[in-house]
Amino acid sequence: MKFDSFSDFYKFYLLEHSKVGTKIFHFIGTALVIVFLFSFFYTKDFLYLFLAPMMGYGFAWFSHFFVEKNTPATFKNPIYSLISDFVMFYEILTGRIKIY
Repeated sequence: MKFDSFSDFYKFYLLEHSKVGTKIFHFIGTALVIVFLFSFFYTKDFLYLFLAPMMGYGFAWFSHFFVEKNTPATFKNPIYSLISDFVMFYEILTGRIKIY
């Protein structure tokens, strides 16, 4: 699918993350990415930089394969998907998206 804007993609992205479990796994994965990036900048230990995407994508892809049972949007739209992960994380954190 081609999207004319990030806004159009994000609507599709949210449809692909309709189950609560998927949102929770994405939230955990994105939180770990943030923790590992801060850890890298604090310690300069490259292990954290290596682990950040593994944790983020690991949790996200697990949720797509076993909870949502669909293909991760990352495979076709990696940049928009990455941005969307952080937008959804923020919207869950601020209560705009409910996970209960």
